[in-house]
Amino acid sequence: MISINELVDMVSKIAGKKIGKSYDLTKPQGVRGRNSDNTKLREVLNWEPTISLEDGLEKTYHWIAGELEKNDATLKAAVTT
Repeated sequence: MISINELVDMVSKIAGKKIGKSYDLTKPQGVRGRNSDNTKLREVLNWEPTISLEDGLEKTYHWIAGELEKNDATLKAAVTT
């Protein structure tokens, strides 16, 4: 199980960004303890993840960054022609 704080820390580390977190404690807290139980997934499909959440996030982050760079280069080329 991973908390939202831990997820934010993981993504900011992958992105190489230092961010500050702020909390508005006047707002509803939401559901506590919502977890995924993957037992059925393993039993029915005989499947479980082969890479960690952090590795998957890192691969996804770098893929998205690459796509954005390609789109930016295409846009710049279109503007200069």
